[in-house]
Amino acid sequence: MSDSESQHGTPDPVSLNVRDRVFVSTWIEAGVDISVPSIARVYDALLDGKDNFPADRAVHDQLIQVIPDGKTAAQYNRQVLRRGVEFMVEQGVRQFIDLGSGLPAAENTHQVAQRIAPESKVAYVDIDPIVLAHGRALLAENRNTTVITADFRRPDEVLSNPDVTALIDLSKPVGLLMLAVVHHVHDDEDPAGLVRAYVDRVVSGSHLFLTHFVDHGEETKPVEQVLLNELTRGRFRSIEEITSYFDGLELIEPGVVYNPLWRPTEPVARPYPLAVRLVAGGIGRKS
Repeated sequence: MSDSESQHGTPDPVSLNVRDRVFVSTWIEAGVDISVPSIARVYDALLDGKDNFPADRAVHDQLIQVIPDGKTAAQYNRQVLRRGVEFMVEQGVRQFIDLGSGLPAAENTHQVAQRIAPESKVAYVDIDPIVLAHGRALLAENRNTTVITADFRRPDEVLSNPDVTALIDLSKPVGLLMLAVVHHVHDDEDPAGLVRAYVDRVVSGSHLFLTHFVDHGEETKPVEQVLLNELTRGRFRSIEEITSYFDGLELIEPGVVYNPLWRPTEPVARPYPLAVRLVAGGIGRKS
């Protein structure tokens, strides 16, 4: 046990910086073990956010060691979120379910959608209770948004949640966002079946927007190992397997491509570094 941890594994408040000390007591009282890194909070650290703790930043540091431009890859995922949501709004989608949404950052789904269509409704779903707390604070005065704590691997529970059903009408088209989350589903948890379970519950005109880590063999193995060792989740899969998640849907051009190449607003210079090739995704429309 390190000097910075108590008997229960939580950091000693004295060892924390001033900002962390403000939050630590609240989360411990709420039953959140901040000594265990969270996927949402590690991603927040990669985006240079403020809602993360020493355990999360330790994983962040390991990732940066094996992929020095990892922060750029995280930023690409946020940028493609904006472009993808804008596209779906342009297609007439006015309600969205953001699965595994993570902690609030710049250009969240509701901000992108409501900038174009103020009546757009967004339900955020994440398993990390800290997302709920920060999300509710952010959305307190926005009646067209909600945030729930739930495991997106349980679609029946998510889609029947009273806060979701009060906002989202499943008889009308929905934009399903699965950005950088399906790669945290192990093979034996049937990721393809999970995606289908959501797609089967939405009507024609709905869209699936999905991004996922791409397997590049030995080049991405060190990144995958850090994720599996520290977070117990993070599978890299081939472009072909990622594309198969869109089976039965009309795959929107340009198909499943690396994030920066999906309808870019500016050219992406070659050769592509690993940060460009780390995550790929696309959008499919249900007929």
